[in-house]
Amino acid sequence: MSEFALPLAMAGLTMAGILAGYRVGMVLAGSAAIFILVSDLPIAFFNLLTSRIYANVLSNWLLVAIPMFIFMGLILELSGVAERSLRAVQRVFGGSAAGMGISVLLIGVLLAASSGIVGASVVLLALLALPRLQEAGYDKPTSAGLVAASGTLAILIPPSVMLIILGDQLQTSVPDMFAGAIGPGLLLVAAYSGLVAWRARTLKPASRADRMPAWRLLLDLGPLLALVVSVLGSIVAGLATPTEASGLGAFGAILITVLYRSFSLAMLMQAARQTVVTTAMVLFVMIGATCFSAVFKGIGGDDLVEAGLLAFGDGPYMILALVMGAIFLLGFFLDWLEITLILMPIFAPIVAGLDFGNALSGEALLVWFGILVAVNLQTSFLTPPFGFSLFYLRGAAADQLATADIYKGVVPFIALQVLVLALLIVFPGLITGLI
Repeated sequence: MSEFALPLAMAGLTMAGILAGYRVGMVLAGSAAIFILVSDLPIAFFNLLTSRIYANVLSNWLLVAIPMFIFMGLILELSGVAERSLRAVQRVFGGSAAGMGISVLLIGVLLAASSGIVGASVVLLALLALPRLQEAGYDKPTSAGLVAASGTLAILIPPSVMLIILGDQLQTSVPDMFAGAIGPGLLLVAAYSGLVAWRARTLKPASRADRMPAWRLLLDLGPLLALVVSVLGSIVAGLATPTEASGLGAFGAILITVLYRSFSLAMLMQAARQTVVTTAMVLFVMIGATCFSAVFKGIGGDDLVEAGLLAFGDGPYMILALVMGAIFLLGFFLDWLEITLILMPIFAPIVAGLDFGNALSGEALLVWFGILVAVNLQTSFLTPPFGFSLFYLRGAAADQLATADIYKGVVPFIALQVLVLALLIVFPGLITGLI
């Protein structure tokens, strides 16, 4: 074990720094700097880090899609376009208890495909849908779990910032990642719908008096649906790169606000400022993670991880189970971005060299693995104590829900996510069928 002392110490120091509340980017970069100095790596290794930062982050044009998609989502949220669409779907599908619950899911899908911002989706659903769910007869835990799980779809359903970063880290095609996530996303929605329908089977129907005419539904939903189809369709069909489509989405979002007469310069500047802050945070963590992974591998960290996995058996599915288990457990404490940027450079080469007997190899194998990771990471938004969706929901509905209601409510949805993850492992065609 002496040869693994340095990588173990580096991993421990990094985890301690993150859990202590220090900025993740600074912890990752600081750990890298410290272990260059205490290891036998040459000081010239700093020059390697500089070149990696420039090549992997600063000059990576794919990452331009991140601020554009964030900006698109913020424009739709701040202008009230997303809220308008949410209310329209509520009125159309809210005629029964089951219809009310399923409408929340459909709204979550719509928000996910148009914005990809979990915080915005959860808060909007909490403010607008939570009272209606309770009026329809849903208990507080079920209402809380449904709102949190529906909002969390924004991290998986394309266009998703998570999929862009995963594709970059795994060196796979982002359009393939988007196409591969469609099946799992719909499967999750179907699983959630089944749970909602089962829970609503004994509830009384709600009033149908507020149904919306078809023309009004088309007016409220049509432009947003057209934006989603044009952005996602252009990427999957190969007509535009993710970077080009993200620009189209941002411009289209502004056009929709003009159409609805909700455009203002103040709203535009607020969205721009929030985009800059969020993008800077993401890129800062990516720079720190680039430094961390280079030094961790340089001191033998990849050998440590491989030896640890093989200690439990060398079967490909055993190794995959250990990787998925590690990601799931880390999701209780770390954010998806931290897990992705720290672990993917380590796990990806190991998985790429395995034969799962499912006829997948090369990029197709990595896309399959990447979507499995994405579904797994989605649970990190729901798992206590640090699930971000739980924080968003608690903040938006502090006067309606207790923390115990939220924790109890998300458990069935976490179980469904794990079940869907198992199905995706057994039936890889659910991911690769559209690639």
